[in-house]
Amino acid sequence: MAEGGAPAEHVVGYADILLDACATGRRLTRDELESRRAQGTRAAEAGLTLRGLVREQLAVAREIQPLLPARAFGPLLAAVEQAVDAFAEGYEQAQQQAVRQEEAARREFVDDLLYGGSDLGRLAERAERFGLRLSQAHAVAVADGPEPYGDGYPVARGIEQTVLARFGNRKILLTTKDGRLICVAPGDQPDVLEFFAKQAYAATDGGRVGIGRSHHGAGGVVHSYEEALNALDLAERMGLEGPVLYAADLLVYPVLTRDRQAMADLVESVLGPLHQARGGAQPLIDTLTAYFDSGCVATEAARRLSLSVRALTYRLERIHRLTGADPADPPHRYTLQTAVIGARLLGWPGAGDVR
Repeated sequence: MAEGGAPAEHVVGYADILLDACATGRRLTRDELESRRAQGTRAAEAGLTLRGLVREQLAVAREIQPLLPARAFGPLLAAVEQAVDAFAEGYEQAQQQAVRQEEAARREFVDDLLYGGSDLGRLAERAERFGLRLSQAHAVAVADGPEPYGDGYPVARGIEQTVLARFGNRKILLTTKDGRLICVAPGDQPDVLEFFAKQAYAATDGGRVGIGRSHHGAGGVVHSYEEALNALDLAERMGLEGPVLYAADLLVYPVLTRDRQAMADLVESVLGPLHQARGGAQPLIDTLTAYFDSGCVATEAARRLSLSVRALTYRLERIHRLTGADPADPPHRYTLQTAVIGARLLGWPGAGDVR
């Protein structure tokens, strides 16, 4: 009998194969080995455990041993070894095929989920299989490191094991996409994404993590994913500091670039005169960036630029003379700071100049 009391189909004909082989001491034929492989495949597909299956095959060998002469003990062991090896081969091949099919199904689901190009109703049904309930709100975190990561990579596997060990009872999806690490978690559980971000930062040797806002439905996952990617892109273009970037904290930047031409006009109009400076506009743009990022505190800005306060003050005065806008004057400061942000977003000055 097989596990659960079902008929032991995987040992049907097995005793006859052993008896026939032992009668002459021959090796098992190709057809006999293939039949054992096929039985192993069917047993794996039925969800039976290999350990119990091998034990039952050894039990069959013990049952027929008294029917054989003493000299047949050696051939019996050889026949059992061949039969069990073929059976295990078929079993393992079936398991590997099942794993490949599961991985392919998971990858297809992840692609559809993050690209939003599939039927949403069908996508929601498939999501249950992978532990997500798309009727709820979800948020997405995306980790970018110094090298690409894929499913099964040590880094990805280690983070997945650590996160699931901590939050195994939560509805979480951990995967990779385009070389990045992805975590999809319920929107009301920000601690999951924060923990993921911490683990990803450590495992990727200082990589960055973008975290999108929480949104409802299957389309909400795509929206949050895109926000996380945009946060990483903004951090790269703007030189933003910090290992974790929240899309909710960066909403001003998409607003500023919504009308790209208007922003380009502002940058050229306000900062264009800086091209006249010795050394070009970039050093003065860097000066304004440090000055604004330091809360307009000259000593702190000078420290960030490795300048003396006097040298920094000279640069600010030079900016005032060239642009007509005083960085220390509140109304002028707002215009200059907006233009500097726009310059960083547009890659100005340089190849990204828009005239």
